[in-house]
Amino acid sequence: MLTPPTTPKQPTERIHHDDVYIDEYEWLREKDDPAVVAHLHEENAYTNARTDHLSLLREQIFEEIKDRTRETDLSVPTREGDWWYYTRTVEGKQYGIHCRAPIGGPDDWEPPALAEDAQHKGLPGEQILLDDNVEAEGHDFYSLGSFDVSADGTRMLWAVDIEGDERYTIRIRSLVDDGVTFPDEIAGTSAGALFDQTGDYVFYTTVDDAWRPDTVWRHPVGEPPATDPDAAPADTKVFHEPDEHYFIGVGLTRSRRFLVVEAGSNITSETWLLRSDDPTGEFTVVWPRRDGVEYDVEHAVVGGRDRLLIVHNQDAVNFELVSVSAEDPQGPRRTLLPHNPQVRLESVDAFRDFVAVEYRREGLTRLAVACVPEETGSDDDTLHELHFDEELFTVGLGGNPEWTQPTLRMGYGSFVTPSTVYDYDVRTRELRMLKQQAVLGEFDPALFAQKREWATAKDGTRIPISLVYRRDLVTPGEPAPLVLYGYGSYEASMDPSFGIPRLSLLDRGIVFAIAHVRGGGELGRLWYEHGKKLHKKNTFTDFVDSARHLIDTGWTAPDRLAAQGGSAGGLLMGAVANLAPRYFSGILAEVPFVDPLTSILDPSLPLTVIEWDEWGDPLHDPEVYAYMKSYSPLENVHETHYPHILAVTSLNDTRVLYVEPAKWVAKLREVGADALLKIEMAAGHGGVSGRYSAWRERAFSYAWLIDAVGAHPTGE
Repeated sequence: MLTPPTTPKQPTERIHHDDVYIDEYEWLREKDDPAVVAHLHEENAYTNARTDHLSLLREQIFEEIKDRTRETDLSVPTREGDWWYYTRTVEGKQYGIHCRAPIGGPDDWEPPALAEDAQHKGLPGEQILLDDNVEAEGHDFYSLGSFDVSADGTRMLWAVDIEGDERYTIRIRSLVDDGVTFPDEIAGTSAGALFDQTGDYVFYTTVDDAWRPDTVWRHPVGEPPATDPDAAPADTKVFHEPDEHYFIGVGLTRSRRFLVVEAGSNITSETWLLRSDDPTGEFTVVWPRRDGVEYDVEHAVVGGRDRLLIVHNQDAVNFELVSVSAEDPQGPRRTLLPHNPQVRLESVDAFRDFVAVEYRREGLTRLAVACVPEETGSDDDTLHELHFDEELFTVGLGGNPEWTQPTLRMGYGSFVTPSTVYDYDVRTRELRMLKQQAVLGEFDPALFAQKREWATAKDGTRIPISLVYRRDLVTPGEPAPLVLYGYGSYEASMDPSFGIPRLSLLDRGIVFAIAHVRGGGELGRLWYEHGKKLHKKNTFTDFVDSARHLIDTGWTAPDRLAAQGGSAGGLLMGAVANLAPRYFSGILAEVPFVDPLTSILDPSLPLTVIEWDEWGDPLHDPEVYAYMKSYSPLENVHETHYPHILAVTSLNDTRVLYVEPAKWVAKLREVGADALLKIEMAAGHGGVSGRYSAWRERAFSYAWLIDAVGAHPTGE
């Protein structure tokens, strides 16, 4: 099957703001239509045939990933209550095994040593809480969306999705009494269910018809769930958000003194609190929502008084940190960290004895710590930043569930330093490494180099580019095969991180680079603002200018350069394919948002209305409509010499529907483009489930990229 499937045309007329668009492939949206399913299978058969010559390379890459990974392993245990919690993996098994072991006593804060036998047998006194491999038996897809243990350690809840549509079924089990499973079974929930402080109630969220989390429920453990048709519903609706612009979520402060409901759009947020000793009471608002104001709330205790630490952007574009009384949160504010135009303040985490602050400066993540002052109104201990030696790195907080813990758990890594877990003693300022990701085989970090380049956009803006490569295989200034990755939406930052699969590219002499384009968050809130709505094209032109810079400075050449991006980064790929096709030899678009105008025009589609804050509202605003139409990848396909294109998608994806890349590929073929579509028939937005399946999926994409940039398949 070396000729592409024929995609029948069934014209559909779309009319908005006096503009008529004829969509000939909208019929592919009918997921349950046998003709659609048959067509998707034909697309997979064609892609398999066209990439058959890469089958050996795919297998080589899969084995490389597998051989470099410690398959039987154990995460660094995290203390919560009277237990150390951790996850084990076992060679040959797709999923993790969630376990716990007892602490040695109230003052035991030293994580158990991860000796070799612990990797295989677990820790002394281990109790297996949930084996995802057992849960996944008989299912093509498996995802764990909620996992929580009650504060007293006697009950566990978990929720799984076996379709890929991010809808989870909650179950509850006793961790005493021989592990009896309760009759409670709550279907159709979102991720993130949890126990209240007493363990007598479960708080969870459900979604509306557009798959937006909109309602928080309280479920009494052991009572008939609301979904039981034979019993009166016992669940109580405790919060409902009618505004379609807002998602909601529910949680518990680290101090466990407050239950928290958060409502947020892309530009506005609101938080409600409820004392955890009154779980059936009424939530009260912290700050009433104000359009364009975002804030996050953390509970602290200062001088014996409850305070709320709030990171917000009211009159502070890069956010500032203030403190207010928990009893009167709308009263006087005390500024702790004032706005700094050079620093993007991201979050604060409060503990009994100290606070940790995460922020960005000069495009990199930063972490600082201060002790909690003894009395209200006294000066805080000096906020001190942790410093690291590498030019590029990523640092951030890890699992820190305990209010009274004396150390701070954090994660660190870079392009060349494997993911590393540290505990930081705030009083002594000692940083102690607990574990570094194992890379089996002949891995030498000294062979690899990472650096930062700066491209100049047409408007004069400097665009950071991060690169990593092997020193012995790449000579700067001599064009090498290169993969340029980009995203550029939702203020998401693509930070330098280590990846074992990526070594299969680097070992073949490929340079891996990330263009930190506008629309992301690497350089602060304005970096994001200048790449969204009616400034969205900056995202696309920044990527093109980054590619041009890498070509002009001799890092690569157009016949050796491939682009990669997923989801909103897939929109970037589609736009770049239309804008500058001759700069690239290949474009990999993963779960790509390539028909944005059709999706954002339809409020009935999942998550559309909330997206208007990101892209604009083309349904009601003709200017937004015209602007989006001018860059929509599908609607701007034209006669040109496109690079090779591979679009990867999933049938059950609810965030970017499979129909978008299916239509895009059909449209590209109309103008003679060599475009392939690979669709996972049992997966969601994040792709297939299971680590071995995910490695094979990555091997497929990487083999295609290696072929597209002309690198030697064996790395010789």
